[in-house]
Amino acid sequence: MQSRTPAARTGRPRSAAADAAILAATRAALVELGWSKLTLGDVATRAGVAKTTLYRRWAGKNELVVDAVAVLFDELRLPDSGSLADDIEGVVLQFATILARPEARSGLMAVVAESTRDDALRERIRVSIVDRQKRLVLEGRSRAQARGELPQESDPSSASRTADLIFDVVAGAVVHRTLVSGEAVDTEWARRLARVLLSGLGSTV
Repeated sequence: MQSRTPAARTGRPRSAAADAAILAATRAALVELGWSKLTLGDVATRAGVAKTTLYRRWAGKNELVVDAVAVLFDELRLPDSGSLADDIEGVVLQFATILARPEARSGLMAVVAESTRDDALRERIRVSIVDRQKRLVLEGRSRAQARGELPQESDPSSASRTADLIFDVVAGAVVHRTLVSGEAVDTEWARRLARVLLSGLGSTV
């Protein structure tokens, strides 16, 4: 029996270089123009691609901005400082630094506001930003458990809910302080937040 060869894919494959150029151009436009004046035509010109290239990849401006901002949060790294308190403090300070960038501040606030009436956009924010950054919580908790700072959790569903709550507390506090209250996130504030969080987790440190 003759083996069947896989059917050839139709259409031109996406270019990672083009995607990166488009997202970089989007962030540059956010800095110079802000969300309200940003257009896909301007982004296409800056990236050196046809406007149709953007529409093949993104449904509209909101989705494009979400993906452009998501790249910034992918820069977050969990410090391996030897203590959970210091790890939390380090991530909080990194997060606040990213939020202070004009492209992150204007882009994130705009798409979050738009998502209040767009369920698909809210889901894109969750998948592209929130879910991707929950890795930091899982990594930090695993290290802390290995060091004996946090108890092991035998129930996977409970552990998952705890991870979600930790992320919500940290992200919510930092976003509110930087983007809503307009207050600085300095070392002392980050340290206090870490202490509050650890007391709730029942840390032994």
